[in-house]
Amino acid sequence: MTYQDATQRLKAHRDEIAAIRGKMRAIQSKIEPQKVKDYTFTTLKGAVKLSALFGDKKDLFIIHNMGTGCVYCTLWADGHNGVYGHLADRAAFVVTTPDAPKVQAQFAKSRGWKFPMISHQGTSFALDMGFATEQGRFAPGISAFKKARGKIVRVSDQQLGPGDDFCAVWHMFDMLPEGSDGWRPKFKYAA
Repeated sequence: MTYQDATQRLKAHRDEIAAIRGKMRAIQSKIEPQKVKDYTFTTLKGAVKLSALFGDKKDLFIIHNMGTGCVYCTLWADGHNGVYGHLADRAAFVVTTPDAPKVQAQFAKSRGWKFPMISHQGTSFALDMGFATEQGRFAPGISAFKKARGKIVRVSDQQLGPGDDFCAVWHMFDMLPEGSDGWRPKFKYAA
């Protein structure tokens, strides 16, 4: 297939994806929110309620991160760090892990992360949101919350994994003929 033919076919597929995204946004705008209790999390500064995480915003993104042992979650968090200011201008943004706040703070500092972090350790939050099993295995993802009339509701959620829409690295690799070619993220790379 010639470069020109491939480019035209890929553009057609990208146009299809854009149309599907429009359909997804239409469904999202009509979703019945899920009621959520006002969980209490821990931070280096002490306990904080879910309701307080909104700050002066009506919307909140919570990133469900598996913690310091997951190179994939670290890759996603590194990416979120780069767009944090943009996201936080529109909605509150917090990363939660099962790690203790002190562990979170040390790891965040080593990565240069700017976003706030909370620990859901000792709570049912990850399990209730569908990002943990009864056996204590965690999964990465994103939940979007809204605060209205004194109530907190979840309006959307999505699991994260290689190839999802929330990590540009995979889409950049998709532009190469071999894709990611078995690449796996690391905590550190050779200079």
